[in-house]
Amino acid sequence: MKIAYISTYLPRECGIATFNNNLMQAISANFPERTTRLQNGFVVALNDSDDTNQYEYPEEVKYVIRQNHQKDYIRAANYINTSDVNAVILEHEFGIYGGESGIYILPLLNRLEKPLISILHTILKEPNYVQRVIIREIAEQSAKVVVMSKRAVEFLTTVYDIPREKIQLIEHGVPDLEEPEPNPVKSLAAFKNKKVLLTFGLISRNKGLEVVVKALPKIVEKHPDAMYVILGNTHPGVVKHSGEEYRDSLKSLAAKLGVSDNLAFINKFVTEEELINYLTAATLYVTPYHNEAQITSGTLSYAVGAGAAVVSTPYWHATELLAENRGRLFDFKDPDGLAANVNDLLDNEDKLQKLKQNAYQYGLNLRWPKIGGEYIATAQDALINHDFSDKILKNSIVDPEILPKFSLAHVRRLTDDTGIVQHAKYGIPNLKEGYCLDDNSRALIMALMAYQRNKSQEALDLLPIYLSYIHYMQREDGNFRNFLSFDRRYLDEVGTEDSFGRTIWALGHLISCASNNSYREFAMELFHRSYPHFETLVHLRGMANTIIGICLYLKVYPTDEGMMAQMARMTQPLIDGYEKHQTEDWQWFEEKMTYDNGILPLALLHSYEITGNENVKRVAMNTMAFLDKHTLSNGYLNPVGNDGWFHKGGKMPIYDQQAIETMAMVLMHFQAYEIFREPEYIEKMFLSYKWFLGENSLRAPLYDYETKGGCDGLQPSGINRNQGAESTLAYLISHLTVLKAFELEYEYKKYGQSIQIC
Repeated sequence: MKIAYISTYLPRECGIATFNNNLMQAISANFPERTTRLQNGFVVALNDSDDTNQYEYPEEVKYVIRQNHQKDYIRAANYINTSDVNAVILEHEFGIYGGESGIYILPLLNRLEKPLISILHTILKEPNYVQRVIIREIAEQSAKVVVMSKRAVEFLTTVYDIPREKIQLIEHGVPDLEEPEPNPVKSLAAFKNKKVLLTFGLISRNKGLEVVVKALPKIVEKHPDAMYVILGNTHPGVVKHSGEEYRDSLKSLAAKLGVSDNLAFINKFVTEEELINYLTAATLYVTPYHNEAQITSGTLSYAVGAGAAVVSTPYWHATELLAENRGRLFDFKDPDGLAANVNDLLDNEDKLQKLKQNAYQYGLNLRWPKIGGEYIATAQDALINHDFSDKILKNSIVDPEILPKFSLAHVRRLTDDTGIVQHAKYGIPNLKEGYCLDDNSRALIMALMAYQRNKSQEALDLLPIYLSYIHYMQREDGNFRNFLSFDRRYLDEVGTEDSFGRTIWALGHLISCASNNSYREFAMELFHRSYPHFETLVHLRGMANTIIGICLYLKVYPTDEGMMAQMARMTQPLIDGYEKHQTEDWQWFEEKMTYDNGILPLALLHSYEITGNENVKRVAMNTMAFLDKHTLSNGYLNPVGNDGWFHKGGKMPIYDQQAIETMAMVLMHFQAYEIFREPEYIEKMFLSYKWFLGENSLRAPLYDYETKGGCDGLQPSGINRNQGAESTLAYLISHLTVLKAFELEYEYKKYGQSIQIC
C-alpha cells in the first residue's frame, strides 16, 4: 500500500509536521521489506510562505502547497490523482491551510479520486459556521475520520452530525524508545541534583506557563532544589508578531517572585530521541493549559508514553489520558492547586512512582509501530469496503474558499441613527447626498439575511434603524417618499415605482422571516397601508419588485385571496410585455434591456412558485435563458451596461456595469435552483457572484477587501472606486445568497430533499 500524506512536514517546526513524519515512519515500519520511504508513498507539504524553497525538505516531499495560494491546492489534487498511491491521509488543523479557517483545503479534497482518511487534530465544541462546514465537508469526503479521544467522537456525532460508523478512534502515537543508560540529560546543569518540573513544546501564551512560575514560590519553600525547565522554541508565529515578549515576561515574573534561580529555558527544537531523554530525566511533567478546549495534546501523549509523572489542568484530552491514576489534575489558572499537587508527589516517592508506572504501562499501547498498524488497517478497510464513486460534494459548484469573510464594517460606516447613507467618496460616507428609500429597503433585506445566517447581534441591531427609516418615509396615504437630506428634510413628495416596489419586497421579506413578532407586526402595518397603491403601478420593474414582496408575504399567509389576486394581476403585464415584444431572436419584455434586468424573470419565478402557472413558468424560463445567453456566454458575467442600454437589433453596451445587475442575476439563478433543483442554476449563480471578485471583463475585483465595501461600477478604464450603499448592499446580499446556496446544495445532495432557508 502506498499513501500520499497531506500535512506540514519536517524540518518545519510544527507539531503536526512531527506527527506526520512519525506516522509515515510507523506505517513504513510495518513493511520492513521496503528499504526506502518512497516505496511507501510521498508527502504533499504545506508551506507558511510563498517560498517553495523555504524548507530543505527530504526526498519524500514531492509537492509543496503555498498556504495562501488557492491554485496550489487544485494542482496538488491533480498530482495525487495521477500518482500511483492507493490512499490519502490528511492531517487537519484549521490554521495550517489557507482561507478563512483553512477552507482552501476543501476544493482539493473535493477533487481527490483516491480513498481519503482524515486525521482531525482540532475539533471545536462551538465552531462557527465556516468551521462546522469544513469539518462536515472533510468527513463527507473521507472514508474515515480519525480522532484521538472519546470526547472528540462525542463532538463529531453531536455537534457536527457525523455518523458514528465513519469515525475511527486511534490514540496519539508516541516514540518507541526507552530511557538510555546513562541519560545524558541528567548531567545538564538544569537537571543535575534537581527535582525537575518539565514542560516542552512551542511556547505561546495559551500554554499557561506563568501558572507554573506563580506556583514555584510555594514549591521551592518546601523543595529548594525544585527547578522548572521550559523546553522548546517560541512559536514562529509569536516570534513574528511579538518577538520573545512572552518568554521575557516569564523571566520578569520569576524575578519578581524571587524564583529566578528555579527557572530554566532550553530554547531548542529537539529530536524525539532527545525528547525521551528529557522526559525520562524529569521528576514531573506539567501541562498548565488555560482552558478545557484542547481535544488532543501530542506533548501530553509523549509524556505518558515516556512514563512521566504528569500534573495537568483538566483539559479534554488530559481528563481521559490521565484517568485511572495515570496523572494528577489541578484547576485552570490555579497555581496554589498546582503547588499542592507537586509538593504532595515530591513528598511521597511511592505515589510518584505509582503514577510513573501506570503511565508507562498505558504508554506501551501508544507506541508508534502499533499505532501505524491501526492506520494501515483503517486504510485497507477504506479500500475494500467503501465506494468513492459517489462523493457528495466532489462536483460541488460553490467553492466557499474564494468567498471573502462576511463583514458589516462598511455598512456600519454608512449607517447612522437615521438610516444608511446613499453615497460614498471612496470608502467614506458622503453625507451631502443624504439617504434614499431604495437603499434602506435593501439594507433591511441584507440585515435580515445576515441575522438569519448566524443570529448576528450586529445585524439585529441594524434592523430597527432601516425599518424606522421606511416608516418615516411612508406618507399618510400609504405611499412612500424616497429621498431624505442629511438634516432630515424630505426631498420629494412621492418616490419612484422602483423604490416603492423594493420597499414592498423588503417588508414582505421581513414578514416571511421575522422571528421578532413586534418587527413582523410593524412590517404588516406598513405593508397593508401601502396596499392601495399596488393598483397604480405601471412600470414593469416597480411591479416586479412588488410581486416578489407579495410572494414572500403569501408564503406566510397563503389564504389571503385578495393578495393572491393582486399578485396575479401584476404578473400579467410582464406576460403581456413578453408576448408583445418577443421574436425568435428577442425573448424579452420590452424593446430594450435596460437596468436591473434579472429582476423581471426573478419576479415571474416567484409568481410561478406560488401559483404553479405553467405560462408564467414558460416566460420566466425563456427570458432567463435569453438574459443568460447575452451576459454569461463568455464564461463570466458581462451584464448590460448603463451606457446606452441594449436595444432590439442593436449591440449590447458593455459599460458602465452596475452591481444591482449582478445581484439580480444571483437572486434569479438561486430562485431557479430552489424551485427546479438543477445544478446549472447554482453554477450560473456562482459565476455571476464572482463578478464582484474579479471574474469580469476587466478581471478587476469590485469588492474592496480593505474597506469591506462594494465599488460602484465597472467602467471602460477601470473601477469606480466610490463605495455607496447600493453597490455594497448588492454585494452583501449576493454573498449571503451564495452562502445559502452552498448550504442548500449540500443539504439537498446529502438528504435528497429541500430545506427551508430564509
